[in-house]
Amino acid sequence: RSISQACFLVFCTALGMASLALVLQIQFQNLTLPLGLNWFWLVALSPYAGIYYWKAGDRVDDFELKLSANDEETENEIAVQGNDDELERMWRTLGWAEKGMMKVEGLLES
Repeated sequence: RSISQACFLVFCTALGMASLALVLQIQFQNLTLPLGLNWFWLVALSPYAGIYYWKAGDRVDDFELKLSANDEETENEIAVQGNDDELERMWRTLGWAEKGMMKVEGLLES
């Protein structure tokens, strides 16, 4: 969790709500809301995006690693189970490849 990310999320939500309110104001010009409210009061809901992020914004990444060797102990195998994005990042960082796969350099890779 980060205060700057929560503030940025509140800012982006306020911008989105203000845009939505502008569209609703133009679309429903003849509609009168109760108590004299207008559509721009939707912007007041934007801090709730930051509150939601602050309370439930953490993502838990669990990994399971299993190291096994063959009977002659000439070859080790690592079984990894976890989130696809994090596994991809870990494989790129460590330079690993899937069993039976070879890494082929791309055109844009250096």
